[in-house]
Amino acid sequence: MAEYRLIDLFCGAGGMTLGFTHAAEAAFRPVWANDANSFAAATYNANFGNHCVPGDIVSILENNAQAIPQADVVIGGPPCQGFSLLNKNRLSDARKQLWRPFLDVVQLSGARAFVMENVPQILGAPECGEIVESAEALGFRVAAAKLAAVDYGVPQLRTRAFIVGSRVADPGEAFPPKKRCYSPRNRSAPNLFDFCASPQPWKTVRDAIGDLPAPVGTEIRDDAPPLDIHFGRNPTALSKKRYRAIPQEGMNRFDLQRLAPELTPECWVRKKKGGTDLFGRLWWDRPSFTIRTEFFKPEKGRYLHPSQHRPITHREAARFQSFPDDFRFQGTKIEIARQIGNAVPPKLAAAVAASLTAVI
Repeated sequence: MAEYRLIDLFCGAGGMTLGFTHAAEAAFRPVWANDANSFAAATYNANFGNHCVPGDIVSILENNAQAIPQADVVIGGPPCQGFSLLNKNRLSDARKQLWRPFLDVVQLSGARAFVMENVPQILGAPECGEIVESAEALGFRVAAAKLAAVDYGVPQLRTRAFIVGSRVADPGEAFPPKKRCYSPRNRSAPNLFDFCASPQPWKTVRDAIGDLPAPVGTEIRDDAPPLDIHFGRNPTALSKKRYRAIPQEGMNRFDLQRLAPELTPECWVRKKKGGTDLFGRLWWDRPSFTIRTEFFKPEKGRYLHPSQHRPITHREAARFQSFPDDFRFQGTKIEIARQIGNAVPPKLAAAVAASLTAVI
């Protein structure tokens, strides 16, 4: 089996590295990684070996560029908030330019291929053209696509953009990867051209967390996985009343206003449109909604358990992201939540890695 040296930039907890190292088609061996967040770097090092360097990549390249080792593949997701629709200042956000040091590392490492991940909006942004043009000037051929994590075995409705470059072959010959899962709600048969040989139904909330007991306590626990980060919160009495007022799967803030207007925040009453997932319950037999960094706050999205009167736990969120239970997260509750929400789902990354092996 071929082995490829791997660099992961803006690596976070290491969701992309985990996916690449678990791809069955080739052996990807991490040799260097970087993230500005020291807690994320600690998580990466706890799982992949002590080669994630914390710090600002721009400063590292300015002061110690020789530290970048030789590699075959560079992967990573430059911070996406600059492109996100949630960012009101995105037109002038400096984080939109962090793809430049990413390509600098590609060049310094001598990599034959790269994978850049970001929010879907990047593909329609002017910077996407700059990225492609800059990569082509370095000798790469480039392909890009939006991928839905749920199509690759992740029990979550999460869409991400990937820009793939190869010096060896046209990445469009193998990318995007064929889908591995299909929606059982779609009555038509899967198009075999788009799917692998034996596609499976989408993974659901029940598939991901149906075996977990009710959480205990409100802090990280000394128990073995999966119970170590399967803890609850300490909601107010008012929050508990709101949870109980919308007991059925799929209910949300509009149902709260209809059934218990006296419990509904005034700001939600004034906001008559949008935000249909806010304060929403998940469905047992559908994938989860997108897991963000504040998944423990029901007012931020559809993060209420399908039947229990509580938000989802860190362990449940990690499973929705397709992290295995033996993956070791480091840091505080807030930092671990940030790592989980920011991660590329490992199973999605594994599918991308499998397609990349044909063009390295």
